[in-house]
Parts: sequence; structure tokens; C-alpha cells
Amino acid sequence: MNQTDSSAIIVPAIIGLVIGIFLIVAMWKVFAKAGKPGWAAIIPLYNIYVQLKIVGRPGWWLILFFIPIVNIVISLLVAIDMAKSFGKGSGFGVVGLWLFGFVGYPMLAFGDATYRGPAAV
Repeated sequence: MNQTDSSAIIVPAIIGLVIGIFLIVAMWKVFAKAGKPGWAAIIPLYNIYVQLKIVGRPGWWLILFFIPIVNIVISLLVAIDMAKSFGKGSGFGVVGLWLFGFVGYPMLAFGDATYRGPAAV
């Protein structure tokens, strides 16, 4: 009989839960900085809609997130626009928010970045 140490399952689950909660708190704070309801960060699909509004893109772009390949391009554009909306450059949008969002969004949330509104598109 093969016995598995329960900590092999429990410890990663607890770590994942802590990271998940931290990222929810970070996104909640980013939404609040932008003048949107923080609770929107925990509602699937609605959180994307709110992000689109924060960056000044039309709400119908949400449909584009359901189209393969197109969704990658749209998510990249939204990340760049999010960075610009908080006074950061395109490089921060691509690297900090799109590639490494688990680092970039907490930087926006807990750093000195302030919401400046959508960049001119």
C-alpha cells in the first residue's frame, strides 16, 4: 500500500491560496485607485469589463477575449493601456502587467502609482 504524505498536497494548496488572495487584494486596490468598485476584481468576466473601462476601451471588446489568438493581442493592448493609465510606460505594461502580472499588479496597487485616466487612444 502506497501512502502519500498529506503535506505534499496541503502545503502547496495553502501557498496557492495565499498567493491567490494576495493577487485578489492587489487587483481590488488597483480597481479602487481607478475609482471603480474593488469587489469587481472577484467577479469573472465583469473584472475584464471593468478593466476595459479603466483603460478607456469599449465594453464590447469583452467579446474579443473569446476569440483565440485575438484574445492574446487584446490582452496585451489592455495591459499596455493599463500601464499608461497609471503613468507607466509600455514596457511596464508588456513585462510587468502582461508577462508578470503577479508582480506588476501588486506594484500598481501598493506602490505610488496613481490613476491618471485612460491614455489617448
